[in-house]
Amino acid sequence: MQNTDVSLPRKSPEELGISSKNVIGFLDGLKAHHIELHSFMFLRHGNVAAEGWWSPYAPELPHMLFSLSKSFTSTAIGMAVHEGILTLDDQVISFFPEDLPEEVSHHLAAMQIRHLLMMGTGHDRDTMDALHEAVDGNWAKAFLSLPVDHEPGTHFLYNTGATYMLSAILQKASGQNLLQFLHNRLFEPLGIQHPTWETCPRGIHTGGFGLNITTEDIAKFGQLYLQKGMWQGQRIIEEQWIDEATSKQISNGDGGDSDWAQGYGYQFWRCRHGVYRGDGAFGQFCIVLPEHDAVIAMTSGTNDLQGVLNVVWEHLLDAFLPEPVDADEWSGELKERLEQLHLEPPQVVLDSLREAQISGRTYKLEENELKIDNLSIEFDEDAAVLTLQGFDGEHELKLGRHRWMIGQSQLFNRQDGYFAGSFTWRTTEVLLLTIRGIETPFCLSLEARYQDEDTLEIQQGINVSFGPTEGKPILGRASIE
Repeated sequence: MQNTDVSLPRKSPEELGISSKNVIGFLDGLKAHHIELHSFMFLRHGNVAAEGWWSPYAPELPHMLFSLSKSFTSTAIGMAVHEGILTLDDQVISFFPEDLPEEVSHHLAAMQIRHLLMMGTGHDRDTMDALHEAVDGNWAKAFLSLPVDHEPGTHFLYNTGATYMLSAILQKASGQNLLQFLHNRLFEPLGIQHPTWETCPRGIHTGGFGLNITTEDIAKFGQLYLQKGMWQGQRIIEEQWIDEATSKQISNGDGGDSDWAQGYGYQFWRCRHGVYRGDGAFGQFCIVLPEHDAVIAMTSGTNDLQGVLNVVWEHLLDAFLPEPVDADEWSGELKERLEQLHLEPPQVVLDSLREAQISGRTYKLEENELKIDNLSIEFDEDAAVLTLQGFDGEHELKLGRHRWMIGQSQLFNRQDGYFAGSFTWRTTEVLLLTIRGIETPFCLSLEARYQDEDTLEIQQGINVSFGPTEGKPILGRASIE
């Protein structure tokens, strides 16, 4: 079943009973809280009411979803259950007889597929570290070797390894990996083109992270769930599954003002205000608002995920009107604001006398966590070429002077991923290089301080990270030619 129309229909906010003034308030709220969004799409009644990309991010580019991938893995499991390929009561150990520990504990034996889905495996800590550390690359064996401290189903622990096991089980049971399984069942009907998914060392899709699709693809997925599994007159997902997956299956806190303590379903989070969502690290969101017949899709580069949701609740919950309304003075302003969304490249000092001295010179760097051995930068009137040599060959990155230049690189661990680069002189002695992976949340900053033309010190930083956002200074000396 091929969907030739891959785009969602568009209407004005007013036609859909949405206040443009509130959407402007949403944009202002993000700015006031210093939240870096890369894109958003706001749907009501199956139509896009408002959408925007902060340039250099763009509609056609996929974005890393991180844990928002989990909701897609859950969907695949729901489809497999409906087709009789597996059941939620199936024991996890039954799929991996060759990978079991010598002694299978009572709790491990009791673990079922439903417990993986609800993050109720019984573990006391996320299993992903152990999976990554598996010397033989056998993540399933590593997962099964870990102690299960609690009776499955009684203890919530956010556990990305559990979602990997869902992926591994699906591949065992169906003979297809996640992308293959979902291709005809989900991606093709929705017009989701060219999705990619990371794999473990043994070629099994990671499940709990690693999916890359566009913002509109995220919005389509949310709309499918809002429509209880129906898409263009065809049933894609069983309604009963959607009701189960998005309902509270296990308690994850005592509620309150946290949207991480309202209950957890099958790889979906319950929210305040009768809302549910899939989400991923650094602000990748698929938010479904059944009471308002609405969906909000967002990609971001922020650590303030609760802040993003707070801005949504503050400004967009009140945006819904019972009927269409006439356009007003806010309508034109919103259209103009959406067209002008952008992230400014740093711009401080126009140029430096140091530029002519260092242009084209190669600097050998001391050992560093970026694993860069040599660095050189060659300037012309309005651009520069940064050349990095090291851990996996040579990277040539074009940087615009006080403007973004778009190129492709594997610098952000993506095959030929797109990036936007710029440079400016922070002072006459300090050069600031900014490199955004525009299919990722990540923005890398390299601040090179030149003590003279032969020596430099690089201070590195990244906007968001699972670890520190600032690295140790890197010293470099000009190579002797």
